[in-house]
Amino acid sequence: MRLWFRLLVAGLISVGTAAPVPLSTPAAAEEAKPTQEDARSITIKAVDLIAAQGLDEAAKAFNAEGPFKHGEIYVNVIDFAGVWKVYPPRPAGAGQSVINVKDPDGRYVVQDVLAVAKDKGEGWVEYRWLNPASNRIEPKITYVKRVPGQELVAYVGIYK
Repeated sequence: MRLWFRLLVAGLISVGTAAPVPLSTPAAAEEAKPTQEDARSITIKAVDLIAAQGLDEAAKAFNAEGPFKHGEIYVNVIDFAGVWKVYPPRPAGAGQSVINVKDPDGRYVVQDVLAVAKDKGEGWVEYRWLNPASNRIEPKITYVKRVPGQELVAYVGIYK
């Protein structure tokens, strides 16, 4: 189910009414499991924001609770050297090289992300990662997209 539809049903957004009709609680909306389509659409919107307003302005939106950061959803941005430009779970990590980060199976996750961005412009990368909500290693799928004309890559992942 699309994120906008879930938010509409949860009463967090409204269409053609003066106020949202609370059919559910905000907590229930937060518990809704994000989908691959959610990850893809948020990544595309993030790339569009970087292209339109620049990385510094976009980073403010990515680090704040809202459409780019909620629940397990957050936007990562790295450059082609594998350096974090935006990492909302730990903003102080910006500037850190993550080029050699491996998942528990030994996959070079960031190198895979960069390969998709450089070779195809956008696409999916699958790996296993620690889910902070469950504190377990779980399968994760991430949508990757290069910022046109820049050596930057935005990506958003969800746990399967």
